[in-house]
Amino acid sequence: MRLTLRVWRQRDASAPGAMATYQVDGISPDMSFLEMLDTLNEELILRGEDPVAFDHDCREGICGACSLVINGDAHGPERTTTCQLHMRSFRDGDTIDVEPWRAAAFPVVRDLVVDRSAFDRIIQAGGYVTAPTGSAPEAHATPVPKPDADSAFEHAECIGCGACVAACPNGSAMLFTSAKVNHLNVLPQGGPERETRVLDMVSAMDDEGFGGCTLTGECATACPKGIPLPSIAAMNREWLRARRKAGR
Repeated sequence: MRLTLRVWRQRDASAPGAMATYQVDGISPDMSFLEMLDTLNEELILRGEDPVAFDHDCREGICGACSLVINGDAHGPERTTTCQLHMRSFRDGDTIDVEPWRAAAFPVVRDLVVDRSAFDRIIQAGGYVTAPTGSAPEAHATPVPKPDADSAFEHAECIGCGACVAACPNGSAMLFTSAKVNHLNVLPQGGPERETRVLDMVSAMDDEGFGGCTLTGECATACPKGIPLPSIAAMNREWLRARRKAGR
């Protein structure tokens, strides 16, 4: 395959950025999107040019580091992570635009790399449990109703990639925050912090400058793990209940 890539290049957060155009040849349809970028970078290095900076780690669809907007879609045309997107999703001769996440709360570090540490601070605000569970056999002895266990597992699938924020027209982090709140709030071990967790994490989300949620649904559509939109409604109910209990 021969492709034309239009890639966002930006030296740092304070420098202006622009799209740069590159041609890549000999791309196998079985390559992942990141392997295609590796091929581009090898060519740039051989020409004495700076390679394109992009985030990656596991390349197995688990870590969420490979956060790119491809032709206007978070993670590209398939519902998967960028590292699991294969070039057979494109056609020979295609022009592909590659950009970083676009959100005020995710400032560009360099080229396609953005600072997503705002997510870490939201989790630090309430993503923990203080109830001791002991060793694995003791922890497993705590009965958890199957619907609650299924819900917790579904929300635990969120890998914090930020696709929900990148896809949201307001740059909201509500789907991410709801996944982290709902994951722990339905479990017995998460009960002691149930009210404070939702209040603290929503407050941290607001402090980080994410936009407001209007339930347009782009976040759930972009989520590579399929976190459902009703998660936000469930978290809002938790938030209202916690506010009433706290007298706010």
